[in-house]
Amino acid sequence: MAALDKFLSGVNREIDEALDALAPREDTPPVKLHQAIRWSLFAGGKRLRPAILFASGQTFGATMKSLSRSAAAIEMIHTYSLIHDDLPAMDDDDLRRGKATCHKQFGEATAILAGDVLQTLAFKAIAEDESLSAEIRIKLIAMIADAAGTPRGMVSGQQLDLDAEGRELTVDELEQIHRQKTGALIAAAAAAGAIIGGATAGQLGAIAEYASNLGLLFQITD
Repeated sequence: MAALDKFLSGVNREIDEALDALAPREDTPPVKLHQAIRWSLFAGGKRLRPAILFASGQTFGATMKSLSRSAAAIEMIHTYSLIHDDLPAMDDDDLRRGKATCHKQFGEATAILAGDVLQTLAFKAIAEDESLSAEIRIKLIAMIADAAGTPRGMVSGQQLDLDAEGRELTVDELEQIHRQKTGALIAAAAAAGAIIGGATAGQLGAIAEYASNLGLLFQITD
């Protein structure tokens, strides 16, 4: 456990530094919007998805520098999804990680905009990552967009979850929701690290399947 704790601690430091560099400063106008972004980004999350990306990438020999921006991008997308999930139109949560949710602290409109900005910043971070080739950047952007969106990704999973409210689900239906809502982005994080590390197609498939199942396990535990 000591080795794992050391690894996770290192990931948290690396990601916090990357996010701090990529996110607009709090005193940059419009101040309220940028305060909302940083309120959510640095709310004390587990950084699970970046940790999976780093672990996968380092398995295939990728450097921390080559992984940092993609890991930060995944965390930005995850954070945007939490901001939007917490809204009254979705889960209507008042607290996130022991703190007021973004919309409770800054208002619903600003929370929506903060989520929008984080999503666009995520893809900008990868597009401008000069440590990666243009080919890898394009591959990462396409894959992460697919995992975050529709028809197989996180947003579709959220819609399926909303549609399921008030009715009894089959095990298969529940699994599909969790694989898309939670598992898709976790699988993308693992695959991103492997792609940056130069994994083969077979290795990439095995990593993605492992991470998808890990996401399902995470959701069941949660």
